[in-house]
Amino acid sequence: MMMALGAFVFIGKTLPFQGVSHSTNYTWSSNERVGKRAAYQYLGPGAETLEITGKVSTGMTHGAVSLATLRLMAELGKQWPLIGGNGMIYGMFVINSVKENGSDFASDGTPRFISFTLSLTRVDESLLSIAEQARTKAFELYDSALNMLGVGNV
Repeated sequence: MMMALGAFVFIGKTLPFQGVSHSTNYTWSSNERVGKRAAYQYLGPGAETLEITGKVSTGMTHGAVSLATLRLMAELGKQWPLIGGNGMIYGMFVINSVKENGSDFASDGTPRFISFTLSLTRVDESLLSIAEQARTKAFELYDSALNMLGVGNV
């Protein structure tokens, strides 16, 4: 697995990518001062975006179906966890755009190659908030299981 966005897994047969561009902005506010340089105050993290790019052969992958799947995920208007193949949790992301360019067309108009760009934006507060939410849910599930068994809280 190269990466997973929600239940969509980037692998050789779906949509292997060749490039990932990760950008994080930080927000600063300036206050002009008389006779001095402006004073700056850190306001916190700004927009964080990922752009995933690649080119796939439609004869060797399910690229067209995979791109259609990503479009459907985007149309749901939900946020999805993004996890790297190395286990790194990037956070919760929304799909901003799915772009594709077909080339080297077969006689029926099917492209033999598809270049694609997937643009994502991070929407969660922080990885700590994700971990806290997961911890809370885990305890709720544990308590529910205990209640179902009639054991109650321990």
